[in-house]
Amino acid sequence: MKEVAGTRLSGMTVRGWLNVVLLAVSVVVIGGALLGAVLLNRTDATSQQLVDHIQPARVAAYQLQAALRDQETAVRGYLIAADAQFLAPYYDGQRTEQTAAQAIRRQLAGRPELLADLDAIEQAGAAWRAGYADPMIAAVTPGVPSVVTKTNAEAGKASFDSLRALFETQNQHLADARADAVKQLDTAKTWRDRALAVVIAAFLLTGFAIAILIRNAVTRPMEALASACRRITKNNFGERIIPQGPKDIRSIAADVEDMRRRIVEELETSSEARAQLDEQTDELRRSNAELEQFAYVASHDLQEPLRKVASFCQLLEKRYGDQLDERGQQYIDFAVDGAKRMQVLINDLLTFSRVGRLNSTQVRVNLDTVLDAAISNVATAIEETGAEITRPGPLPEVLGDPTLLTMLWQNLVSNAVKFRREDEAPRITITSEAGSEDYDGQWLLTFSDNGIGIANEFVDKVFVIFQRLHGRDAYAGTGIGLALVKKIVEHHGGTIWIDTDYDGGTRFRFTLPAPAKPEPELEPQLEGTAS
Repeated sequence: MKEVAGTRLSGMTVRGWLNVVLLAVSVVVIGGALLGAVLLNRTDATSQQLVDHIQPARVAAYQLQAALRDQETAVRGYLIAADAQFLAPYYDGQRTEQTAAQAIRRQLAGRPELLADLDAIEQAGAAWRAGYADPMIAAVTPGVPSVVTKTNAEAGKASFDSLRALFETQNQHLADARADAVKQLDTAKTWRDRALAVVIAAFLLTGFAIAILIRNAVTRPMEALASACRRITKNNFGERIIPQGPKDIRSIAADVEDMRRRIVEELETSSEARAQLDEQTDELRRSNAELEQFAYVASHDLQEPLRKVASFCQLLEKRYGDQLDERGQQYIDFAVDGAKRMQVLINDLLTFSRVGRLNSTQVRVNLDTVLDAAISNVATAIEETGAEITRPGPLPEVLGDPTLLTMLWQNLVSNAVKFRREDEAPRITITSEAGSEDYDGQWLLTFSDNGIGIANEFVDKVFVIFQRLHGRDAYAGTGIGLALVKKIVEHHGGTIWIDTDYDGGTRFRFTLPAPAKPEPELEPQLEGTAS
């Protein structure tokens, strides 16, 4: 049985242990709350009985007794003075007696042992009035003083002394009832304080039990697991993790142990992967070397035959041009034009392949400065077309390559000047703003023109190298400008797209990285005080 119980306890999770402790605390707290409620109810009932019933009944009893004494005093005064005004307290006392008796019956309803004293006093008072007070009053002639005999006085005193004895009995019984209620109230308060102390002790014991539980069931197993993980991170991958503690922590330890085993297995196979990676790296180096060699060949060896073809075609035209017919002259023009266009294509292809690969730098670049350089490079085309370039505000600094960024602006400006509307001077507007959300930490730049625009179905095609939307007769060029712009932007970690909602021409929007803000310099602390 002990082994079964131990197995069940070891199979509990941390949450299960906490639930058990909290359940026990809940039982104690709820029990204490119920006991406290009962005691509070009893305390309230006892206090109400004492304040609202017994104490007012004692006051009414004193009023009743005083009313009877007033009656006795009034009768004696009337017998001596034979003055009718002495009877006023007698009758007033009877009315007060009745009012006080009613109040006592109302306050002590349900207490027959105390109402019995009232009954006895009322019966004795009625007997005193019937047997002594009323006959004596009837025997006196108003205005004629009479001499009260000793026998009559003693009979009246004896009759009223029995009432005084009943007064003492009633007062004693009411005092005993009050003392009993006070005792019950003190007892209820004592038990209430004990219940509150038990609840507080239960909270303290629960907190202590939870602390011990967390230490033994959570802290120690987690410290052991963390210590083993730290040893593993120091390349001690042979460290075996032993699950311990509650079920859920053992489950975590088992998962970490499985992860350690998989890491060991991966490490065992990493040598082969490392060798393959080294082989791929060498292959990549060879490929880059071959690409450099191709670039050299393309820039020198491939262009030399083209130059010869163009040169000899031009010599042929010069020497034998007058002997050729119109078709022959056209063939020579085609050959020269094809050679020149091939040279331009090769140079553009080399420029495109070298973006971000050769002599690339990353410095703080003022976009106004590189834009001015780009405008200066295409100043002739700008003057011929009457183009106007507007910057509503200064452009920001970005992190990038000055040469590539100059090339970016130059291609955008040239593109806007080339694809202008007929009989309308190009109007170019360049703005910038700080990026937010997805473009946080970047500058968002906008390049707008009033040119012929780009249809929505071609907004992606224009960024593909050598893609043209118009024939060579309409617009010159190789179709590499926007592809080069996109590659420069992406090389800097930005994104470029065409705003299709803009219908006044073409609007390019692109992002460039903003330089990191420098750390604020701390002012040096001066030692000592100035005198």
